[in-house]
Amino acid sequence: MKNNTYLKNVILSGFFIAVGVILPMIFHLLAAGKVLLPMHIPVLLGGLLLNPLYALSVGVVNPLLSSLLTGMPPAFPILPIMMAELGAYGFVASILHVKLKLNYVVSLIISMIAGRIVAGIVVSILINVFSVKLPPFLVYIQGAVITGLPGIIIQLIFIPAIMFAIKKYENNEAHI
Repeated sequence: MKNNTYLKNVILSGFFIAVGVILPMIFHLLAAGKVLLPMHIPVLLGGLLLNPLYALSVGVVNPLLSSLLTGMPPAFPILPIMMAELGAYGFVASILHVKLKLNYVVSLIISMIAGRIVAGIVVSILINVFSVKLPPFLVYIQGAVITGLPGIIIQLIFIPAIMFAIKKYENNEAHI
């Protein structure tokens, strides 16, 4: 059974990383990447389905690979912020849902809040240690939430719907 879990985590991680690179490319063609937050969706789904270290890896690798392949997000200062934020999304969602068995909607919301807080902390570090010109912690988080509100709404609608479908499929498979 352990090999089955390992294989599932590896395959799903690769899938979520691929989707996390391709989906933003499509959305950036429509100039909607900053608003609709397409990279967040596969990371959050990964967090709800993968073990914590795999979920963390998906969150960190997605923006890094996307930046290397497409230039989005920009390498500095946005890339380290997104790597920390998305890594936190995946890790926190996985700890809450996979390990602690919290409801996936509750896990999703808490992980979204935690990721934004981590992003704000990284922004504060970049400002105070590297003298990067960015808005302060609360202003940055407020701006990220307001700008990304359509994407946040999409995440809160589609991710639970996808999780519901996955859980229903898993339950049907268990009864066969």
